[in-house]
Amino acid sequence: MHLPDPIPIQDAELSAALSAAIDGKTKPRGSLGQLERLAHRLGMIQRTLTPRIDAPAIVVFAADHGVVAEGVSAYPQDVTWQMVENFLRGGAAINVLARQHGVELLIVDAGVNHRFGERPGLVDRKIGPGTRNFAHEPAMTLEECMLAMRYGAGVVEDLTGGVVGFGEMGIGNTTSASALMHKLSGLGIEDCVGAGTGLDDAGVSRKARVISDAARKHPGAMPVMDVLAIFGGYEIAMMAGAMLRAAERRMAVLIDGFIATAALLAAARLRPSVLDYCIFSHCSDEHGHRRLLRLLGGQPLLHLGMRLGEGTGCAMAVPILRSAVAILNEMATFDSARISEMDASRNGIIA
Repeated sequence: MHLPDPIPIQDAELSAALSAAIDGKTKPRGSLGQLERLAHRLGMIQRTLTPRIDAPAIVVFAADHGVVAEGVSAYPQDVTWQMVENFLRGGAAINVLARQHGVELLIVDAGVNHRFGERPGLVDRKIGPGTRNFAHEPAMTLEECMLAMRYGAGVVEDLTGGVVGFGEMGIGNTTSASALMHKLSGLGIEDCVGAGTGLDDAGVSRKARVISDAARKHPGAMPVMDVLAIFGGYEIAMMAGAMLRAAERRMAVLIDGFIATAALLAAARLRPSVLDYCIFSHCSDEHGHRRLLRLLGGQPLLHLGMRLGEGTGCAMAVPILRSAVAILNEMATFDSARISEMDASRNGIIA
């Protein structure tokens, strides 16, 4: 399989021009904090001094996980397909937030254990009725994993905007994400495992034991694709492929919470340049996400105590992206406003 290969963003001249444009606005330098850094990043991604947020989209990949049989979730597996039905009816949190912020929403059946039939608003990329139980055997074959990545890459082909976020739905997928984080980062399992959908302490310990026992069957360093196939999920592999292709298309890639960031970890181990295109929407309240963000050098825009998934953090970040480009494109400069930067500094207008 040919993996998408994003071009690293290395343009010192454009970077300096963007910094000068941002610093020249009628404000103290750096006073708009992350908005300034975000405006600069969007300009670098889009290769322009006037970036735009046109037709943003969020893609939610849904799939089931065989490891649920080990009692690693507080919810039964049927909740996956029931939530997909909720997405299609427009009643989930991501539907509400996407409508509110004018974001196109795509729902992808990556491998849900349910027959939906042909449905408006549903993209059928089902590889199977959920992955196998990685406590006993690899979740996917290498061929299935590569197919999932190829399907994910294909989903972003028809998007016309310059910004895409990725979310997920899949009972049991925090277990897969924690296992991926452990195997790809080298961090201890206790640093990677959290409550997921709301496990109690005993449930978290059981989840950690399941991952530990499975990891012992595959000791030592392994190729990234093997790790993704053994411990991942169809929706996680599709997200990784979609992230790589979106970055290859020079789109800004909005990263949601813990599971989406675990998918990015796999993508970045395969193609490190994908990180040049990523914007981290928020810091999830799921245990391990802060460590995962630090590992990837991510600075989240929001800290709202969210841990729902579905791409909800991406939806909340879209208006912040719009504000960042509006500052860059619409705010007056000292020259255009006929304000002397030196006089402004003397008179305490800027510091």
